Amino acid sequence: MTACVRWHLVRHGESMWNAAGLLQGRTADVGLTMRGGQQSCAVAAALAGASVAAVLTSDQRRCRETAEVVAARHGLAVRPEPALREQAHGCWEGRPSAVYGPLLAAAGPDWAPPGGETARSLHARVAALVGRLHREPLPDGDLVVVTHGETVRALLAVLAGHPPEAMPRELPGNGSVHAVAVPRPAPVGVR
Repeated sequence: MTACVRWHLVRHGESMWNAAGLLQGRTADVGLTMRGGQQSCAVAAALAGASVAAVLTSDQRRCRETAEVVAARHGLAVRPEPALREQAHGCWEGRPSAVYGPLLAAAGPDWAPPGGETARSLHARVAALVGRLHREPLPDGDLVVVTHGETVRALLAVLAGHPPEAMPRELPGNGSVHAVAVPRPAPVGVR
């Protein structure tokens, strides 16, 4: 029987731009609202009983703020991972998400706004991170990954072995947690 590691995929709490209805993408220095702080506390409380060994986070502010609340609950430091950044939306960042979000959702995996990143590229970036994490000696216990909506969608597809075309359509809500059991790779040289 293969041992598994439980990955808790967390979307950051509500940010100032979420509340304003704006696409964020790679816009880095957007902090949480009061509600986002409360959502972060709720995530920390929901994961209080988990045996969390590591907390990885996007290095974008809204994720770092959420991750710090979760990590503090377990006496851990956060580990920033640039590969967990949100999908870049190029010149669409800062525009109304009610208008541009549906256009992004309807686009195929190989399209992006000017200066943006395709879903296929996001999927590849996340797959490379997952591959690297499988090769690293991670501590025993659960892994918490605090990231962004599009990045959670890509992680769910990668961890299930699905291509970018099969990424979930729905964006997870702010402060949501998706638990996924991921087989722990055998140590190098062991079969």
